[in-house]
Amino acid sequence: MAGGGQGRAALERRWAAVRAALGAVGELRPGALVSRYRRCGKPTCHCAQPEDPGHGPYWSLTRVVSGKTVTKVIPEAAVDRTQRQIAEHRRFRDLVRELVEVGEQLCEARLPDAAPAGAAEKGGSRRPSRRRPSARSRPSSGPA
Repeated sequence: MAGGGQGRAALERRWAAVRAALGAVGELRPGALVSRYRRCGKPTCHCAQPEDPGHGPYWSLTRVVSGKTVTKVIPEAAVDRTQRQIAEHRRFRDLVRELVEVGEQLCEARLPDAAPAGAAEKGGSRRPSRRRPSARSRPSSGPA
């Protein structure tokens, strides 16, 4: 996007809005919440019947930590809260992704303000070095 006034103003507003939304992020946790049903193995239990789904649901939260899959059992009473936390984590990730995208566009739009006049044509301006020549680079004054 070019550094025009209207486009840049819209980027500035979006930048501020995304930053404000990040400040309002609530409880979050990464992972996937799944319900599972299990069979206990007792031949006389209802779960041994072919049509029966089994005991459950048992809830577990699975995520990857340092390259390893970690699973944590979630009590039934905490399922709704955990689902909200997972949704908030997804929202957080989306906001961070958007902040990076808008930030990059905004930096591009601000480039014309930062570049000194004529720097692009001349290849930039360099100041001469103030360092003194080292002993190796000075001509020797003694006999050769």
